[in-house]
Amino acid sequence: MKYLVLLIVLVLAYGWWRSGRRAQMRQGTAPRQPPQTAQQTPASALDMVPCAHCGLHVPRNEALAQGTRYYCCLEHQQHHARP
Repeated sequence: MKYLVLLIVLVLAYGWWRSGRRAQMRQGTAPRQPPQTAQQTPASALDMVPCAHCGLHVPRNEALAQGTRYYCCLEHQQHHARP
């Protein structure tokens, strides 16, 4: 019996809520929506190059270039510079 009463209360509450929404739509006022946060655009992709010594990929603008080879740090660049 108590479940039947609960069901009736829920159906009545839903009907009351829907009638309020319909009235808002007829008046031309949309229901309140949460404020939208500014969407951040992804940063442009960087051109990545592998280190000739260890294979670590680093951005081309941060890599140390020696000819056509790129290195992630000065140690790796010096290691390959030795004869």
